[in-house]
Amino acid sequence: MPDNVTQALVFVVNAVAQLYLFVLLLRILLPWLGADYRNPITQAILKVTSPVVVPLRRIIPSVGRVDTATVVVAFIIQYLLILLILLIFGRTAGIGEIALTAVVDLVLLTLRLFVFAIIIRVILSWISPGGYNPALAIIHALTDRVLRPFRRIIPPLGGLDLSPLLAIILITAVTIIVAGFKPLPY
Repeated sequence: MPDNVTQALVFVVNAVAQLYLFVLLLRILLPWLGADYRNPITQAILKVTSPVVVPLRRIIPSVGRVDTATVVVAFIIQYLLILLILLIFGRTAGIGEIALTAVVDLVLLTLRLFVFAIIIRVILSWISPGGYNPALAIIHALTDRVLRPFRRIIPPLGGLDLSPLLAIILITAVTIIVAGFKPLPY
């Protein structure tokens, strides 16, 4: 298979898997964020992820507020994604290397999710300040807990909130540190 076709195939597989993993990560974060389960987007997240999570939940119960079944499903999908990408490239790796890479990739994806949510929140605050829609409610729930400590450090300056900038800088620094633990560069 030509290299450009291989790269395109890996891109498509990775993009589709990561979109679903974003939804699974949102499902994991919803209880911690105190999200409104009557929100239509929250209901859509639950509906899209329930076919793979609910059967596993019968075997693996939640631990406190941690939805362990969803965590296991996310790990399995990420593990299989890495395995598939390695197969497409014709490479091999050990079980431990793939497992550690899967965990690191899930942490990196979670950090990326927070950065995207903060950027979307900032842009929407310029376009529609004070507006409400279901997506904005989830974004606010996702970002409020992250931005709160930064708002204590840097109060708004003349109506300009610099806490998202500081949060993105710190999350990006953590992303760089976590990415260093990834054993398989694929």
